[in-house]
Amino acid sequence: MARRRSTDAPSFMVPVVTRFAPSPTGYLHLGHAYAAKVARDLAREHDGRFLLRFEDIDHTRVRPDYYEAAEEDLGWLGLDWDGTPLRQTGRGAAYAAALARLQEIGAVYPCFCTRREIEEELSRMASAPHGPEGSHYPGICRRLGQEERESKLASGASPSWRLDAARAAEIAGPLSFTDLRHGVIPVEAGILGDTILARKDIGTSYHLAVVVDDAFQQVSHVTRGEDLLSSTHIHRILQSLLGFPEPVYLHHELIKDEAGVRLAKRADSLSIRRLRESGMTPAEILRGFPG
Repeated sequence: MARRRSTDAPSFMVPVVTRFAPSPTGYLHLGHAYAAKVARDLAREHDGRFLLRFEDIDHTRVRPDYYEAAEEDLGWLGLDWDGTPLRQTGRGAAYAAALARLQEIGAVYPCFCTRREIEEELSRMASAPHGPEGSHYPGICRRLGQEERESKLASGASPSWRLDAARAAEIAGPLSFTDLRHGVIPVEAGILGDTILARKDIGTSYHLAVVVDDAFQQVSHVTRGEDLLSSTHIHRILQSLLGFPEPVYLHHELIKDEAGVRLAKRADSLSIRRLRESGMTPAEILRGFPG
């Protein structure tokens, strides 16, 4: 099990390192600005470091101009970061090494299913397991024998790799994580089911990449929206399995539109770029955030 760091607040016993990690698939909106401000403020309040990372593993949706736009918008808001921004596109070898380690200890298994096969299996189940993100994977490939798996791999089939949630929980043992809003939370290994850790087209996933990169950048405090609270259960398991330090978490509230819906990049009217063009100042934008 990874060694637990002290989470005493406000006097943290470790150098505080936070990060803001947008995906360059659209312009930053008010939700991004708030997330960046929370991470920046926590770092600066404790004489720590605030890092910028681009989560750009999904190359099918990334556009080059969004990198520059994000840096420009953050600079205009006065949310300056430390060091050179990290891009996940250059980190493939690190993700592959982490996946190999999980394969070695038997915490993952290859999945050859198509989306249609999964949907058909779920439709046949009287009571499909569900979680915060919908139906869980029904375990089709988890039930394959070793000989059948090896045969499929030898035939050239390209699988994704799924966390074996039950096996991972058995290896890791009881775990928890500390959130500065919610306190100590026991880990539920099966909260997302046997979630994908490495997609067949890009060789990794958000879950694996974020855990590897947080450890690489020595992030001590992970700040992000409360919609990712369920993902943290998986991240805590991966940290333990991979021998990574345990960060402190802060899952902050989300910025929503007038209808109470969480902002997405399609909400162009609330993008930082559009608000700048409308004449709003950085101070006016930042003043409108909670806290």
